[in-house]
Amino acid sequence: MRRLLLSAALLGLAGCSTLGHWGQAAGGHLAITRAARPVDDWLADARTPADLAERLRLAQQLRDFASRQLALPDNNSYRRYADLGRAAVVWNVVAAPPFGLTLKTWCYPLMGCAGYQGWFDLDAARASAQALQAQGWEAQVQAIPAYSTLGWSRLLGGDPLLNTFIRYPDGELAAMVFHELAHQRVYVADDTGFNEAYASAVELIGARQWLADKPEARAAFEAGRARRAAFLALAREGRARLLQVYAGPAEARPTAKAAVMAELRERAPREAPGYEAWFQRANNASFAILSAYDELVPAFLRLFDQQGQDWAKFHAAVERLAALPREQRRANLRSLKGGSDDLDPATRQTR
Repeated sequence: MRRLLLSAALLGLAGCSTLGHWGQAAGGHLAITRAARPVDDWLADARTPADLAERLRLAQQLRDFASRQLALPDNNSYRRYADLGRAAVVWNVVAAPPFGLTLKTWCYPLMGCAGYQGWFDLDAARASAQALQAQGWEAQVQAIPAYSTLGWSRLLGGDPLLNTFIRYPDGELAAMVFHELAHQRVYVADDTGFNEAYASAVELIGARQWLADKPEARAAFEAGRARRAAFLALAREGRARLLQVYAGPAEARPTAKAAVMAELRERAPREAPGYEAWFQRANNASFAILSAYDELVPAFLRLFDQQGQDWAKFHAAVERLAALPREQRRANLRSLKGGSDDLDPATRQTR
């Protein structure tokens, strides 16, 4: 709580709009912590639906596995549950220029700068996106099922399980919990791509290890990841082609960009079934934030192999990278050897 108050005071120096955003963020998170109750209380409550009780028990097994087998933090996060009565916990605003794929960034106390701005109210997020569009940015509002407080909310009960993801299929629920806990293990201020790729690698490897003796759930997980691999392949192609357009003559960019977008929307039903809606509403911000989550994942997968698939050694290696200046950190990741250069994070197998 002291950190929250200090952060609010620091943001007061940055202007009313920033303070207003931080105020809703702090208030929104505190409302979630107040709504959360220990999982044991939910399980002891006869009014708790049987299917929810089953998911909560599974989540506790996943939570134990994360600390015992994946060397992720052993704390009070995901030991409580809250039903928020809505489909997303927060809505992120992302933005990029009309002819570029560099994310706009926002800077915050404690967590540094990130390529997104989170809102606990959908209307407020939409208003923020509209204001950015009026300034010439391409913006988008994205529904987010979970987020990490990087461990600093442990004094308030830790990050809770939420209705926004508790009914995910077994493999995806595992991936969600492992991803968010990874942010508590290693987090670098001002490097969204590094943070998200590391957590995405942890979720993928961890989920597959969890599912190793659960063939039906493993098959469902792999099928979903295969669909995502097809989506990522088409999105990567689109991103590369857009970058070529934006590097070309300025007068040709609007027409060429529109042609690329139209082709991607036309191909999506065949090549990325299930992701048609993503391509229908995609803009530069969509492609920019997707690359932040995806681009560096293969390098982290190779790093895991280089560390003998030992979780403690892997996290320690990531911590060493995190201590480097950003450009040196990225150069070291790009130079990783020992695996195929075309590893796809959605299809790679681990022992």
